[in-house]
Amino acid sequence: MLVDSPPSPGPPTPVAAPEAAPRRRGAVHAVGLLAATGALLLVVAASIAIGAKQIPLDQVWHALFHSTGNATDVVVRDVRVPRTLLGVLAGTALGLAGTVMQALTRNPLADPGLFGINAGASAAVVSGISFLGVTSLTGYVWFAFLGAALVSVVVYALGGSRGATPVRLALAGTAVTAALNGYVYSVQLMDSAALDRMRFWTVGSLASANSALVAQLAPFVAVGVVVALTLARPLNAMALGDDQARALGTRLTATRVLALGSVTLLCGAATAACGPIVFVGLMVPHVVRSFTGPDLRWVLPYAAILSPVLLLGSDIVGRVVVRPSELQVGIVTALIGGPLFIHLVRRRRMAQL
Repeated sequence: MLVDSPPSPGPPTPVAAPEAAPRRRGAVHAVGLLAATGALLLVVAASIAIGAKQIPLDQVWHALFHSTGNATDVVVRDVRVPRTLLGVLAGTALGLAGTVMQALTRNPLADPGLFGINAGASAAVVSGISFLGVTSLTGYVWFAFLGAALVSVVVYALGGSRGATPVRLALAGTAVTAALNGYVYSVQLMDSAALDRMRFWTVGSLASANSALVAQLAPFVAVGVVVALTLARPLNAMALGDDQARALGTRLTATRVLALGSVTLLCGAATAACGPIVFVGLMVPHVVRSFTGPDLRWVLPYAAILSPVLLLGSDIVGRVVVRPSELQVGIVTALIGGPLFIHLVRRRRMAQL
């Protein structure tokens, strides 16, 4: 009696390694970072080449590399280059500050004004103008920085210090912001000189940039960037909840203090130099998460690169649309960012972020 032998097994079906997909995604994100860096370089070049005054490209090139000190060279080297560098610094600072704040508070609508930093800077500047007679931009910067730092400490203390939670920090920041805004409006109403000098600063602009201002702000932004990037892993853990983060070895208090410190440095520097510019720190993290997911190891670098792309692009638009005058960048970012942010929030995919 013949018994059928079992069929011989065929060649094993290849199974993809479980780590292959994350590696592929990492490679794609790395290529995307290179593309984003290329876009930033193009926008930087456009910011130097394009302005309210039309200058041929050959003269821009001559001013950058063969300057003779004529009027065109001065415009390019002493006006446009510092303005562009300030746009890169401020854009990076606002993008990272917004990303860290949204992660820290677990609030997708958090922006650099949530902790009262913009209000603290404004209150310090208006106090310096009205009571101490400060008139120079350099003076504004240091007063704004001091106000931002002090308000950050106050918000952290009111939020519970070591027992601070995202909700407490957000509520404390909202309360302090309301109080300080009332103070700013009161001083401006009583002092017309303060109102006139604050009016341009509060709109948000890169037009007052100079080499000295860029040199003053660069160290603060650099430290803030480094701190923010090192917080990617602990903030990722905190997104799972405080208990899970503790189980993973995350030091919650230290992470919150460092995050608040980085936001103060980044947002304080940008606000001090340019005034409160809206929507950059709020919108860019959402755009980035729409294609990277919530992993802050990718969201933070992308936000650091794409935020200055948005800010400089908006500044270029503001220089061109009303030539020979200029439209302040804070107005342009609001006009561009508002509709785009509404569109992003309405997308089904964004509802999960």
